[in-house]
Amino acid sequence: MKLVNIDYIPNYEIVEVLGLVKGQIVQSKNLGRDFMAGLKTIVGGEIVGYTDMIKKARQIATKRMVDEAESLGADAIINIRYGSSSVMSGAAEIIAYGTAVKLKKVENK
Repeated sequence: MKLVNIDYIPNYEIVEVLGLVKGQIVQSKNLGRDFMAGLKTIVGGEIVGYTDMIKKARQIATKRMVDEAESLGADAIINIRYGSSSVMSGAAEIIAYGTAVKLKKVENK
């Protein structure tokens, strides 16, 4: 599965647009992680636990998007975008979305 955040893939022709595909996850904070994050705000710097949590959530959302595209028979997802929002105190939603397409390799001249 090819994944790009542009609207074409070099050396390929889009032969069919299958539609919007998405993957999402709502991830909550961890009490232990919150405690350590609170301490980190005193001295400043990256809160590695939260960075890792968001990274993992983004990976899960991407996999769910790819799974949906594969179920449609897609070869690629173009125009991939990510979004996030707070859905409640202590929980965030991560969404990945793009356009599932079928491709045909174009012969170089």
